[in-house]
Amino acid sequence: MTTETKPLACEKEGNSLFNEKIKPHLELIAALISGVLILTGWILSKNDMGTASVVSYLFAFVIGGYAKAKEGIEETIENKELNVEMLMVLAAIGSAIIGYWTEGAILIFIFAVSGALETYTMNKSHKEISALMDLQPEEALRIFPNGVEEKVPVSKLAVGDSILVKPGERVPSDGVITDGQTNLDEAAITGESMPVSKAAGNEVFAGTVNLRGSITIEITKPSSETLFQKIITLVQSAQSEKSPSQLFIEKFEGTYVKIVLLVVLLMMFLPHFLFGWSWTETFYRSMILLVVASPCALVASIMPATLSAISNGARHGILFKGGVHLENLGNLKAIALDKTGTLTKGKPEVTDVIIREDITAEEFLFHVGSIEGYSNHPLATAIVRYAKAAISKELIRPEAMEDIPGYGVQARVGGVQWKVGKADFVGRKDAEEFQGGMALSLSAEGKTIVYARDEKGIAGILTLKDQVRAETISAIEALRKEGIYTVMLTGDGEKTAKAIAAESHMNEYIAQCLPETKVHEVKRLKERFGTVAMVGDGINDAPALATASVGIAMGEGTDVALETADVVLMKNDLPRIAEAVKLSKKMNKIIKQNVIFSISVIMLLIASNFLQFLDLPYGVIGHEGSTILVILNSLRLLKS
Repeated sequence: MTTETKPLACEKEGNSLFNEKIKPHLELIAALISGVLILTGWILSKNDMGTASVVSYLFAFVIGGYAKAKEGIEETIENKELNVEMLMVLAAIGSAIIGYWTEGAILIFIFAVSGALETYTMNKSHKEISALMDLQPEEALRIFPNGVEEKVPVSKLAVGDSILVKPGERVPSDGVITDGQTNLDEAAITGESMPVSKAAGNEVFAGTVNLRGSITIEITKPSSETLFQKIITLVQSAQSEKSPSQLFIEKFEGTYVKIVLLVVLLMMFLPHFLFGWSWTETFYRSMILLVVASPCALVASIMPATLSAISNGARHGILFKGGVHLENLGNLKAIALDKTGTLTKGKPEVTDVIIREDITAEEFLFHVGSIEGYSNHPLATAIVRYAKAAISKELIRPEAMEDIPGYGVQARVGGVQWKVGKADFVGRKDAEEFQGGMALSLSAEGKTIVYARDEKGIAGILTLKDQVRAETISAIEALRKEGIYTVMLTGDGEKTAKAIAAESHMNEYIAQCLPETKVHEVKRLKERFGTVAMVGDGINDAPALATASVGIAMGEGTDVALETADVVLMKNDLPRIAEAVKLSKKMNKIIKQNVIFSISVIMLLIASNFLQFLDLPYGVIGHEGSTILVILNSLRLLKS
């Protein structure tokens, strides 16, 4: 059995390697081989090796044109309509018939490269769904009424079932806590950096992480209808929608091919009968028409410009996943930005320390830092980090440490009893009256307040806030100078959202956003402004990134956001967005120049051919010369 299964395993491993590593790049490999064969054929023709040259060109035709020819034939049969793929193939064959193998092969090569890039982009779109699915637990620990526990697939859970979720585990399905208290990291759903305290009666969502205590959850939705599953569905549906420009091209394609082929067909016969041309002349002129009417120059008008702009962006830390996204940026009218991790650093930091008159800042931070150093509260890490940096002595281990879930911690330090936590924990009345009610005004700025009380009363307060990035304001101002309307989308409450939006100089903000809300708001912005971008970094941003005209992800964001987005800022550098917009506008301008020029040349060549002014060599020179000129114009985009 061993001798039989081992080769089979090797064969499966080889097939898997081929499918994952090689198959997605086959079209690009074929295009490159075609290019090498074209160069070989050209060298052979210069050395009077005509037969060998033709053979080399023939292989270039077959290898480079196979994928597009197959696609064109299959779509023609399926849709019962000719397409541009077929026109390109016929134009290349027409060039070969009249002896211009090089021109025909180059035409095939250009089309093969564009097809390879299109296939590569399509293959990439499947990855983010897999990345999302990896975050959804496959099994859950179901608890029966008699206390018996059983591991079951998440798909088998029914509404009303009770499940146990231990610390460090992801919640497998939406539900309500029936027993236990904990802190949940809901960043996967809301994008909020602050973990949320949850107790009996609170709703929990699939995909969120249980940070602390064990909780029992009653299932309220089947796995197929959870909020997390909706994120996956939204990404899939947004990606399946075709852009208006794509639909226009598909409609234009069939009409263009029919017109060109009809005119070529008519030219094979009508001039002989109408103008007395010889059959040789009519065939010669029709072949010239097929060559000069091919959209080679039009293809070269867009692809080199796009690749040059993409290369320019890559050198400056802006990764574009396709030319269409770069093109759309130039038409941007509004941009929605996630708060946490995009406009802000994504981690809470201590911003203010206000103390009672009879205590020093060092003494206060020493006591609070020592207590929080042994707390499992999500904000404790930020407080301890701040305390260690601000004071000169080492923190100590407190006595009689007690963690009160949902409220705070209490302990004895140096024989003094301390409480650190919420206002209700230390005494709401005293907390609200401390320093003339200063905590209330700080809370209105979107800051989280932590109170500390000793045996004399409120000793002081610490405020924490997710800090706005240093470059955020300049980035937003640069976008507004480009005439782009800015909107902040966040899962935070109204106060925090208002404060961060004002600090960031945003035109508008929308608070308490779930993934569905963000998608809805992006769709509303598209109705108001047309072309809209979305900037985010989290799993919860993925549906909105996919829904927007252009999705922009921060380079340090989640894998799902990076896969879903159309543009990635590799160094989390927000000002690069405005630079990308300027690059896009310049690219669109150059593309328009190229398109107008190439169409003008094609029309001039066609007219000259009808008037019998144009011979084949000059037709090829005009056709290929215009291609070279638009490529050279496109290369200007490589400049910084």
